[in-house]
Amino acid sequence: MTVPAGPVGWPEGRTSAAAFTFDVDAESAVLWGAPHNADRMSVISHQAYGPLVGVPRLLSLLERHRIRSTFFVPGYTAHRYPAVVRDIAAAGHEIAHHGYLHEQPTGVTAQEEADNLDRGLDALEEVAGVRPTGYRAPMWDLSWRSPGLLADRGFLYDSSLMDADVPYELDVDGTRSLVEIPIQWALDDWEQYCFLPDITGSGLIETPAKARELWEAEFEGLRSSGGCWVLTNHPFLSGRPSRAAALDGLMAHVASCADVWLASLDEIAAHVRTLGLEPRSVERPQLPPA
Repeated sequence: MTVPAGPVGWPEGRTSAAAFTFDVDAESAVLWGAPHNADRMSVISHQAYGPLVGVPRLLSLLERHRIRSTFFVPGYTAHRYPAVVRDIAAAGHEIAHHGYLHEQPTGVTAQEEADNLDRGLDALEEVAGVRPTGYRAPMWDLSWRSPGLLADRGFLYDSSLMDADVPYELDVDGTRSLVEIPIQWALDDWEQYCFLPDITGSGLIETPAKARELWEAEFEGLRSSGGCWVLTNHPFLSGRPSRAAALDGLMAHVASCADVWLASLDEIAAHVRTLGLEPRSVERPQLPPA
């Protein structure tokens, strides 16, 4: 059985950790597996709001609160909006890997998954001059082969799994490991705000107050248990004015907590790697005979 990860020692006497992260999906989130959406001008405009308006607004918030963040950028976004991605890098934030066209690893072959990783790496290096050390699977949907492919390419960490409150060393093959920085669906703005007819959502769009209430409750819960709170926002969603205002207040609250280490994911992963934790596996279930 998999053993849950235990407490992590945080830097500078802090008792928990927190990170604000952003997935700059833009159009890629609606194009992979559905190329016909390219013909839907309104849908494309909905996604383009992220890099065109949301990212600049969110960069201003992060600068105001002196927060270094992690931006997960699909290679397609980098190629379509190179100036925006360069602005993120110039502001000092981490740029991490998020596929090329937001391809779910479980929806492609092994060779396709490898090619998507390489294509995304090449795009981010070409556009922003960085070779990412962090990865987040599109739709948080790792395949069982993903950790090995990431380790082959020298990644330090992944942030796609949901089986712990704190980061841990994920065993890849008995000789290599990745730092895993867990996430959860309650800490994602897609479920709160995203509605696109025939694509995603039920039509219910929550208020920013409700979203902040949920995220702050999760923050306080993880703070009290020594955990690592990782919020995932999308600029095409949380970059809207009323939602950014709620995020502004949440950033102020988290940044004011002297017992919380507020950091980017590469900083968290680098710290966890220094702890020399024993790697643990996530075991694939064995199904009973039919």
